[in-house]
Amino acid sequence: MEKDLTTDLVVLQSHLEAMLERVQQNSATLRKFQAFEIRLLKLNALSDIIDHLLEEAKNYFDLDVITLCLIDETGEIARTLKDNGYPYLSKKGLMLLDSKESLKSTAAQPYIGALEPPHCADFFAHIEKQPASIAIIPLTRRDKYLGTLNLGSYQTDRFADNMGTDFIEHLSSVVSVCLENNLHVEEIKRVSYLDVLTGVNNRRFFEQRIGEELKRSQRNAEPLSCQFFDIDFFKSVNDQHGHQGGDLVLSLVAATVRHQLRDHDVFVRYGGEEFVALLSNTDEIRALETAERVRKAIQMLVIAVNDISISVTVSIGVSTFVPDGKSISMDDGIVARLIKSADSALYKAKHNGRNRVENGGIVSDKQVLKV
Repeated sequence: MEKDLTTDLVVLQSHLEAMLERVQQNSATLRKFQAFEIRLLKLNALSDIIDHLLEEAKNYFDLDVITLCLIDETGEIARTLKDNGYPYLSKKGLMLLDSKESLKSTAAQPYIGALEPPHCADFFAHIEKQPASIAIIPLTRRDKYLGTLNLGSYQTDRFADNMGTDFIEHLSSVVSVCLENNLHVEEIKRVSYLDVLTGVNNRRFFEQRIGEELKRSQRNAEPLSCQFFDIDFFKSVNDQHGHQGGDLVLSLVAATVRHQLRDHDVFVRYGGEEFVALLSNTDEIRALETAERVRKAIQMLVIAVNDISISVTVSIGVSTFVPDGKSISMDDGIVARLIKSADSALYKAKHNGRNRVENGGIVSDKQVLKV
């Protein structure tokens, strides 16, 4: 009997140790999730939330693969990310879908278990090594389907169909709330940065972005060019054809310039009939070539106002910032000097006869070099 009691005590101790180990593991997992959740709730930019979910979450939860599918029927998410300079098209694991129907039929409820193509393959598209077990988590908020967060592991038993879903449901709620709040904030910001008449961004957006673009230019040791555009004799257009005619000219000129620039270039209505463009990784020669191409495209425009065809031209001033590859600072007034250099070149173009491009020279980290 004493031997049996000893055996029972050993078995009981083994069970207690196993239970303690599971409790410790669960506590560690809970602490990780709380840290992940706190970090997520502190993020203010959509791009930061996406990076946190696709990259940092792997370390928090010891996962091999994470993808994120977001419904973007109106293209607002893509525009927001593009305006913020985020490489959403090349971001591994991020998928923006123009229809919720492509996911809703297969992800209305959480799916936990083995990867079973074609049921789940689309959620892990363009991933080099497919996971063995997965969790597909629908993201919904106020009855609105936002997309899915998809977790994957190379371990076949990491996600099993008999697992509880409490953690999955809580994760879904937290991520959905953060996404919805951030998307609302981004929408408000985007509208506040938009010029309603022309559909391009406004001066406020430019003032927010130029500092970011200059820091990126310094960090990557790449040139950044600035172009100032002014519609020639715009007051005459308003006087002869009214504000309706002037508004049409502004809209068509803005669309024409935008068409000549790259998608990631910053282009804004600076005020009145003036527009400004920031061309990243664009040296002096390419900036002047682009400006000349824009000038010719606008000169070829024929605008019909009240059955009267009118033509317009623009004067353009260009300046280029060339970093020294050492410092990253805005303290020495680089922003002001870059704008002033392009604006002075625009004034020179006006003074020299309009419908022309003038070069304001190179702005360095320390000085302006005239050409």
